[in-house]
Amino acid sequence: MLNSTQVSVFVLGGYFHAKHLKVLLFLLVLGVYALIVFCNLLLIVVICVSRSLHEPMFLFLCSLFVNELLGSSGLFPFLLLQILADVHRVSAPLCFLQVFVVHSYGAVEFFMLAVMSYDRLVAVCHPLQYHSVLTWRKSAALTAAPWVAAVLLIVCTTSLSFPLQRCRNFIPKVYCDNFSMVKLACSDTTLNNVYGLLLTLLGVGLPVAFTLYSYARILRVCLSGSKQTRHKAVSTCTPHLASLLNFSFGCVFEIVQSRFDMSGVPGVLRVLLSLYFLTCQPLFTPLLYGLKMTRIRSACLRLLPPRAGPGARASV
Repeated sequence: MLNSTQVSVFVLGGYFHAKHLKVLLFLLVLGVYALIVFCNLLLIVVICVSRSLHEPMFLFLCSLFVNELLGSSGLFPFLLLQILADVHRVSAPLCFLQVFVVHSYGAVEFFMLAVMSYDRLVAVCHPLQYHSVLTWRKSAALTAAPWVAAVLLIVCTTSLSFPLQRCRNFIPKVYCDNFSMVKLACSDTTLNNVYGLLLTLLGVGLPVAFTLYSYARILRVCLSGSKQTRHKAVSTCTPHLASLLNFSFGCVFEIVQSRFDMSGVPGVLRVLLSLYFLTCQPLFTPLLYGLKMTRIRSACLRLLPPRAGPGARASV
């Protein structure tokens, strides 16, 4: 057992020895990260430069894409360095920085999906009042609110975790998370556990409940509305629901793995599932919205250089 004053470095135990596959694994992870950055940056640029997309819904989407970049950047550079390392250690300040970034990403994601469900609720249930309800000032406030709320919640989380006295320094994962850091403490963690439950309620429970409530109201309108209303609701709400379900699945497994004994699950599978919400969601979101939403897809195509016709000739 280590004295609490000696814990300045944490050991990550989620990595497995793959000496001959190290380079291949590094290139695979680097390729996934490059694809995530490219897809999200592309859609951010498309929304910013296309005047036809300067609407509240696409402002919220742009914020969501920025958050995907934040979440993936909080994991992938760190993961790439650890893959090449022979000893998987991380300093305490860097570990807490990763905790702050990863948890902020998760909170912003849930809050932003709730804001987008409100946007769809207004668009489907009150289409004539959409622009009067969602003014630019209100849209800007709704875009900023998830970031402010998430930062405040996670600052409180890290502020409670940082001063804890720790007698151990082994984290059985491939990255740092708050609950694993709290479990290393040899001092009283009652306040941390209570706040953790409160954080789960405020950062996950409330936005998910509001999102489900919004889509329940949308479903009720669709069932009693015209065929055109149903088609509009399905075409715009499907990506949002798919994104929520995908992200919730990854978060549920991460919460279950952190709080229950998962020794019966193969180690590689545990690692892959624990990384799901930080790897698949940042890639899934831009691909889903870019392929599913016609206006974004059309704006992407308009940015491509026009191709010359088969009969075109260079002028002399």
